[in-house]
Amino acid sequence: MSVIEIFKLGCKYMDLWPNKAELSQYFDEYRAVQIGRFVYRYLPGVAFFVFVMQLYFGGANILAQALVYFFFILSIPFQAVVMLGVKADKFLPPALADWYKQGVAKVNEQDGDIKLTRNKPRYVDLATLLNISYANSRHSH
Repeated sequence: MSVIEIFKLGCKYMDLWPNKAELSQYFDEYRAVQIGRFVYRYLPGVAFFVFVMQLYFGGANILAQALVYFFFILSIPFQAVVMLGVKADKFLPPALADWYKQGVAKVNEQDGDIKLTRNKPRYVDLATLLNISYANSRHSH
């Protein structure tokens, strides 16, 4: 996979995870996704603020330093999404894979036939299952 594909997978993974606090009790990935969302949303603004403030207080003679800080802080959201993409592409451990397969079977019993990976599921598949499960639970009430 290229870095761009990993980045796109990381964005998809971040979007798929339901924003439900109770998931943090069961999945460490939930915390990582929440941090990724926070960093992706706010750090570009922080980078710009740091750049502007350094130029305001230090003037044009520290432009190089201000750019280094700007690009470093701006790279953190990219790094976070790439790390989420790497995690999303990893296979689930056996116990979690079994739980995932049971969840897919349960969703298929209730709602027909959803197409989710049954053979060697990855973390992105788990996020997809959780997303579908929460979407179905909203519609059933």
